[in-house]
Amino acid sequence: MTQWHQTERARELLSKEVGYVRKPHGGRLRVALAFPNTYFVGMSNLGFQTVYRLFNAEPDIVCERVFLPPKSELAEQVASGARLVTIESQTAVSEFDVLAFSVSFEWDYTNVLTLLRLAGIPLRAEARTDRHPLIVIGGAVTFVNPEPLALFADVIAAGEGESLVPSLLGAFQGASDRRDLLRRLALERGFYVPSFYQVQYESDGTIQAFVPEAGTGAPPVVRKAALRTTEAVDPPATSIFTPETEFGSRFLVEVVRGCANLCRFCWAGYNYLPVRAFPTARILELAERARPYSSRAGLVSIALCDHPEIEEILTRLARMGYSISPASLRLDDLTPTIVGLLRASGERTLTIAPETGSDRLRRVINKTVTNEEILASAETIFSSGIENLKLYFMIGLPTETDEDLVAIRDLTLQLRDVMLAHARGRGHIGRIVASVNPLVPKPATAYQWLPMERDAVIEQKIRRLRSLVSGIDNVYFTIKSERHSFYQALLSLGDRRVAPAIEAAERNGGNWRAAVAEAGVDAGFFVFRDRSQDRVLPWDIIDGGMKHEFFRAEFDKALREEWTLPPKRQKENARLLPVLQ
Repeated sequence: MTQWHQTERARELLSKEVGYVRKPHGGRLRVALAFPNTYFVGMSNLGFQTVYRLFNAEPDIVCERVFLPPKSELAEQVASGARLVTIESQTAVSEFDVLAFSVSFEWDYTNVLTLLRLAGIPLRAEARTDRHPLIVIGGAVTFVNPEPLALFADVIAAGEGESLVPSLLGAFQGASDRRDLLRRLALERGFYVPSFYQVQYESDGTIQAFVPEAGTGAPPVVRKAALRTTEAVDPPATSIFTPETEFGSRFLVEVVRGCANLCRFCWAGYNYLPVRAFPTARILELAERARPYSSRAGLVSIALCDHPEIEEILTRLARMGYSISPASLRLDDLTPTIVGLLRASGERTLTIAPETGSDRLRRVINKTVTNEEILASAETIFSSGIENLKLYFMIGLPTETDEDLVAIRDLTLQLRDVMLAHARGRGHIGRIVASVNPLVPKPATAYQWLPMERDAVIEQKIRRLRSLVSGIDNVYFTIKSERHSFYQALLSLGDRRVAPAIEAAERNGGNWRAAVAEAGVDAGFFVFRDRSQDRVLPWDIIDGGMKHEFFRAEFDKALREEWTLPPKRQKENARLLPVLQ
C-alpha cells in the first residue's frame, strides 16, 4: 500500500467518524497512539479509546491514532516501504515524540513489532537513538507481566491511564535529553524502564534478581499506578463513533472497575482492585450525550452488579431508548429486576461463566456459586424471555478429574432443560453456546506458580469432553486447542528471554512452533515448570499491590477446596458453607 493509498484510507475512515480530535502539532508533545491490530478491532477497544481521550484532554498533548493495516494490504505496504502514518493528519509515525502502544492481548505482541518495522523504528530499544520516538508500551497484559516485551520498550506503563498520562507529560516537560527523560520516568509511579535493570539468573535458569542500574534512580520494584477513587474522573466511555468496528456504533461505558470475588485464576480480579464504581450521574450524562450517535449500550465491567445503583443505570438507559448488552454477568448478582430490564431493552442473549460443572471444583477456583444457584439463575433468565445463553467453562484446572468433565455435560443438560421448558410456551427454541478454554496460569494470581497441564493431558480431556457433549440438540461447544493455549502461556509466563521467539514469529507470519525452534527458546521451561520454589518470578518487577503471602494462602485454600467469600456473600453463605465443605 503506497503513501497515497494510506492517506486516502485514513481520510475515508475519518469521514465516517464522529468525535475524533484534531489539534495543531506546534508546541505540543506529539503522541502517536497505536493499537497493534486493525482499525476494525482497535476502535472497539474501550481502553484504547480512553487513552486517546486522556491524552487529548491535556492541552499540551496532541494524540493521533495508528493501526495495523488490514491483512489484505499489509504485505503490499511492507513491500512498498511506505512509512506508517496516523489517521488524523496522515503524519509519519516516526516524526512523533512518542509512539505509545495500548496492548490488550498476548497474540498482538508480534503486531507491535510489525508496526515498529512499518514505522521505520528499530525493534529493540538498545538500537534506538534520540532521533527516534520514545516507545511506550502499556495496556492490561503489560502491567501483569511486562517482561516478554521488555527488550522492545523504552518504557513500560504499568497501571491505569488516568494516573499515567499526567506523569508522562510532566517528565517530558522537564527533561533535557532522552537519558534524562528515562531517569525522570523511572522515578514516577507506574513507569518501568527495562534498560535500567540487569536481570541475574540462577544456574538452573530461574531469575535470581532484578538489579537496578546505579545512578538511574530506578526503584527495586515498580509500583503499579492506580486511581484511589473514581469520584473525580469520567468513566471510560466511547468517544469516537464509527460503523467500521467490531461492535459497530455501540456506546461502551465502564460502570465498575475491579471485582471483589477474587476467583483464583483471574488476573483482572486481582489487578484492578479495589472495587470502584463510577458515578451514576456521569455514566448517564455520557450516555445522553452519545444517544444521537448510538442506540446500543455496552456495559463494561468484571462485576457489573457490584455497582450499587446498577438498576437505576439500566432503567435510565432503557428510558433513553438504548438496547443494553452487558459483559459476562456474575451469577450471584443476577436478579429478576436486572434480567427483566435487560430483556425489556431488547437483549435476547446473556452470558454467564460457571467455569466448571461441579461445586467441588468451583470451591478450588473460588467461584463462589453452586449448581443450585446457577440453575436458579437460569430459571430467572429464561422465564424473563431471554432466549439464548452463552457459557464459559475451563478445563485443566487444579485437582480436575474425569468426574468434573462429566459435570460440565450434566450441568449443560440441566440448563438446556430449563431453556426448553420456557421455550415450548413461546414456540421458539433458543440455543446454548459454550466456550471452553484450557487454563493458562496467569501471573499475579493465586495460580502463578502452577505449571500448565501437559499437551497430551489437555488433548485427552478435549477429546473426552467433545465425546460427552456431541449430539446435544440446541447446544454448541467451542473448545480451544491445547496448542493455541500453549503459546499463549509462553507469552503470559515468559520473561525477556522469549523476545527472540516473538521476533521470529513476527518474521514468519505467526508460526510459533517454527519461531520457538529458530530462536532456541525452551518453551517448556516457562510453561510446564512448577515455579513454587523460584526465588523471583518475571513479573515481580511490578508491585501490583497484592502480596505473595496472600497468593500462597489462596493457593493452599484451593487445595483444601475452600472458598474465600467476598464480604457480601459471607452472611448469606454462613448456613450453606459447612454443608458444602
